[in-house]
Amino acid sequence: MNPAKRRTALLVGVAAAVTALDQWSKSWAQQDLRSGPRHVMGPTYLVLTYNRGAAFSFGTGASPVIAALAVVLVLVVGFYSRRLAKGGASRPVIVGLGLLAGGAVSNLADRFFRHHHGAVVDFIQLVSWWATFNVADAAITVGALTLAVSLVLSPGHRSPATSDRSLAGPATAGAGTAPAPSGTSPAPGGSPDH
Repeated sequence: MNPAKRRTALLVGVAAAVTALDQWSKSWAQQDLRSGPRHVMGPTYLVLTYNRGAAFSFGTGASPVIAALAVVLVLVVGFYSRRLAKGGASRPVIVGLGLLAGGAVSNLADRFFRHHHGAVVDFIQLVSWWATFNVADAAITVGALTLAVSLVLSPGHRSPATSDRSLAGPATAGAGTAPAPSGTSPAPGGSPDH
């Protein structure tokens, strides 16, 4: 398998894994959390809620707009993911895009196929003052952070010719002229002074 196909397979695999895990966890939450919240540890609870906004309950009440934006996000991420995979993007960039794509697709599937009037199933509450979220939201957040860090830390790309010149250094800059031996200088007449 050539590198481009390996990168594409990695991207699709990450996106599929996120989608499968998110959908399974949401189905579990709908079955097991109907009776009420479940305490995990400390301030963390599992609480079944339905969110018509964006990730972490932002934009509640704008469900049609959020759904339309989610479709656009999925299409854009899918288009650029394929181009970057073929263009030799680094593994962290591919993984970040896979996390973004998987999270976006899974939340979009909730809006269209779970029949909760465009709402997304949320059930993870880390602290009481922060919005409840789901696995897809977490994947989108981690994917965005991974992309941001990868782009900030990625070294600048130089052309091979530039790299060769910089590695060669000043020794080749004056090719064809031999440097004068140290400690000697040419005499005014052109011959060394004895």
